Amino acid sequence: MALFVQNKTKMSDGNTEGTPMIIGDSVETTRQRLLQMVKAYLLGAIHDATERKLTFRISQKYKSYPVFIKELLAKIGKKAWIYKEGKTRKVYIVEFSKSFLKGFKVNSPEEKKYYIKGYFDSEGGITKNPKLRLYIYFAQKDKLDLEEVRNFLLEFGISCGIIHNPSKKADPDYWRFFIRAKSYSDFSKIIGSWYPEKSRLLRMKI
Repeated sequence: MALFVQNKTKMSDGNTEGTPMIIGDSVETTRQRLLQMVKAYLLGAIHDATERKLTFRISQKYKSYPVFIKELLAKIGKKAWIYKEGKTRKVYIVEFSKSFLKGFKVNSPEEKKYYIKGYFDSEGGITKNPKLRLYIYFAQKDKLDLEEVRNFLLEFGISCGIIHNPSKKADPDYWRFFIRAKSYSDFSKIIGSWYPEKSRLLRMKI
């Protein structure tokens, strides 16, 4: 059975700020597993991306996450480009080829885990104010898409609230569900986050 080797700064799920290195399998098997993990993660992460003809663009206020995505792709020999959008705006873009994810679908439990992680890093949230109770949630305008990721979480035994619309008056097409408090620890251990701020908050609050 393959083992994960940790390096760099620990993230909330016990993995590192990059993808885990895998040992115990043949070199080719290791490469294929790493490739599938990265594809699954990015398939989740592009829910917050802008789609161009040939590329996906993920924009962030801080540069650390785009740098992480670039390094993630570099681990499997793929390229990404980082640039700042505008002279005065503090927005950083990481852009990579759409062809990398063409035709890919998550199937195995391992792929689902990394897909959920990417989805959470792009469309999930966690309370930042230390005075407020911990609240972990997923939000999306595509209700069917949200139902799918919720079902994946249930497959891992992670208890979730119902999908609901917080305010039909504010936005009738905005949907959200939360992770139940009894599953916070399981969520952090099984799914976790590679997004620097979310990972820090999970480690601090759980």
